[in-house]
Amino acid sequence: MSYPGYPPSGYPAFPGYPPTGQESVYPPAGQYSYPAGPGGYPPAGGGAYPAAPPSAGYPGAAGYPAPGGYPAPGGYPGAPQAGGMPPYPGAPTGPGFGAPPAGPGFGGYPQPPAQSYGGGGPAQIPGYPGGQAPSPMPGPPAAMVQHTQGTIQAAPNFDAGRDAEILRKAMKGFGTDEQAIIDVVANRSNDQRQKIKASFKTMYGKDLIKDLKSELSGNVEELILALFMPTTYYDAWSLRHAMKGAGTQERVLIEILCTRTNQEIRDIVNCYKSEFGRDLEHDIRADTSGHFERLLISMCQGNRDENQTVDYQKAQEDAQRLYQAGEGKLGTDESCFNMVLASRSFPQLKATVEAYSKIANRDLLSSIDREFSGNVERGLKAILQCALNRPAFFAERLYHSMKGAGTDDSTLIRIVVTRSEIDLVQIKQMFTQMYQKTLAAMIASDTSGDYRRLLLAIVGQ
Repeated sequence: MSYPGYPPSGYPAFPGYPPTGQESVYPPAGQYSYPAGPGGYPPAGGGAYPAAPPSAGYPGAAGYPAPGGYPAPGGYPGAPQAGGMPPYPGAPTGPGFGAPPAGPGFGGYPQPPAQSYGGGGPAQIPGYPGGQAPSPMPGPPAAMVQHTQGTIQAAPNFDAGRDAEILRKAMKGFGTDEQAIIDVVANRSNDQRQKIKASFKTMYGKDLIKDLKSELSGNVEELILALFMPTTYYDAWSLRHAMKGAGTQERVLIEILCTRTNQEIRDIVNCYKSEFGRDLEHDIRADTSGHFERLLISMCQGNRDENQTVDYQKAQEDAQRLYQAGEGKLGTDESCFNMVLASRSFPQLKATVEAYSKIANRDLLSSIDREFSGNVERGLKAILQCALNRPAFFAERLYHSMKGAGTDDSTLIRIVVTRSEIDLVQIKQMFTQMYQKTLAAMIASDTSGDYRRLLLAIVGQ
């Protein structure tokens, strides 16, 4: 069983891009991944990206030219900042350059990995950085490709029946061959796992999931069952369990509802209804309250503007509106923040963040820190963090799932599984830049046994 809308449509992944005065145009969901290897994107061996055909490529977010051409690898201009924030490592310094927006506990936004481009670049904007944004300009050419990539790819020469037979042998008789199970599930796409599940029932008249549950336990069981759930079902299942029973896991609601695309959210809402016989919006109302409830209700409409053209005049107006609703008045008009952050496209929000820093003399994330608290603060910040750097948002969530005593295994499993075919490669890069250690190293030191082996097989080194 598969669901539409996967992988999610891509948004600019890194802060400060596009520079003020430029816009990026992205295609609908499902048109932004490229085959790896010869003739694909990126090419094997780390060479330059070849020009993509117009029907396949979309303009990238990283690497827009500064005055004088492309910045050298290792230095990208950040959004003009005020308030004396230090530059992030490797960033250029001087007038108009500063650290990307960073709120407490987020760790800042590291520079993107250096990339090579084929073809020409977009027109330069006189006077950038600094000064007011000019009117919108055409986006960069399709040759500039922002490549997002999962660590799990569909296996070539796939044979569902052969894989079902391997799993059957691994669970038959005394003991279980966990390594054989790991070798199969960690190297097949979610769609291929659904075919294995169907073949297993056809061949043996037994339910693969029930057999796996009888052979496994603990975290490795949860991880393997998550891998065998259809992607949309897993999100719906996670939301249901976050609100089931006593207490509510608000961070799970934020992580899913504030980061998915419109189509993904609509699919989740429909799946929640068909699989659990419940209305997601009704459950949210029953389990949350106040401004946090209203933010989540806005999110589960799946109605965010997805027109990728940036309107800089609207960004300026929204920034002024947010300043007047928060820093510029006594008290906070929470509904104004909800309206802007719940309805604007992610590229539009990036432009609003840049405009806000000029008006308020501080970045928008730190203003939200000052004006809000609790779950609504976390929800609003999650939306902005995804608009500025989605892989860094998930890298931070992974880090905090393992930091300190104990491990939040459900969060670790959920993010590794849900991002494994989308952008886990970029999340790993951000993780290393933000925390000076690899994701694999932290997983290896925080987990053990078959659970560790399967996580590392998914994540890679």
